[in-house]
Amino acid sequence: MDFRPVERVPAAFQQSLSAEEIEEVCRRAFGGDAAPVSAVELGTGMYNNVYRVTLAGRARPVILRVAPEDGRQFRSERHLMRNEFASVPWLSAIAPLMPQVIAADWSQEVIGRDWMIQTHLDGIPAPERLGTYPRTAWPVFFRQMGAITRSVHGVRGPRFGPVAGPGYATWSEAVIASLEEIAADLDGVGLDSADVRKVAAVAVHDRAVLDEVTEPRLLTGDLWTVNCLLAPAAEEPTITGVLDFDRTWFGAVEADWTIRMATAKADEREAFWESYGALDRSPAAVWRARIYEARHLGAIRLERHRLGKPEEVIQQSYRAMADVLAGLT
Repeated sequence: MDFRPVERVPAAFQQSLSAEEIEEVCRRAFGGDAAPVSAVELGTGMYNNVYRVTLAGRARPVILRVAPEDGRQFRSERHLMRNEFASVPWLSAIAPLMPQVIAADWSQEVIGRDWMIQTHLDGIPAPERLGTYPRTAWPVFFRQMGAITRSVHGVRGPRFGPVAGPGYATWSEAVIASLEEIAADLDGVGLDSADVRKVAAVAVHDRAVLDEVTEPRLLTGDLWTVNCLLAPAAEEPTITGVLDFDRTWFGAVEADWTIRMATAKADEREAFWESYGALDRSPAAVWRARIYEARHLGAIRLERHRLGKPEEVIQQSYRAMADVLAGLT
């Protein structure tokens, strides 16, 4: 087999499989005679290991995604792949854009890790393709992004919290639990969690404002440019695929990562709102948005640590969190 893993330092969070492990996974998924002829690790993901695998006798490659070992996962990121699998029936509104699941295995009998095999989608990652268009064409992309997000947010859920659970009866319970999990994870890696705990305390004190959100909506969790595929030869940016719904939630739409990114700058992304519609900008909604931003910043801090970013990069989240806290208290 032609095996091309991503070379990483031994201490890296992502740990590649061996060629033999990939062969074992393929035998489990496709039968004893399945023979991978190539496995190329794609370095675009920052959590799961992702491989494009070509099998003998199959015209199209498949995508193998492998979760970190359970012991390496933060409690706030526990079993994200299982959460994505659970979200598939809720994402039927955008099913034509999503890869299909061929096989999934949570038993950990084969390689000691969760894994999932999906169909391979055609297209070029948006970070590579979008920049080849003139900036005057970029609003077309963000308008499509708004429509896709609107479709997902239109789905009503049965309760608040991650799609795979745990579920919560109220939005405040879900938000506070998430903040507390992030704070505990920060403590676990030796980072200061005091600011996240202060935000959690504010959320507890003013939970009635959070609980004005009474209808759980499906949140994409992580949808933005990096998780979109574009048509290779279209005259204007055309989204042909969307990926990585492992952080899906049921909650307030304003808490979604996609909304955070759409509001981050006043540039071409403002076209997002032309297809998505207007946000609630009431005083209560603005206050809740600060809580959501604090949650995002806590998760960003953890991710930067996990990826081994320089200390100065990690410290940026503390300065940003101080600004959020100033607006909450």
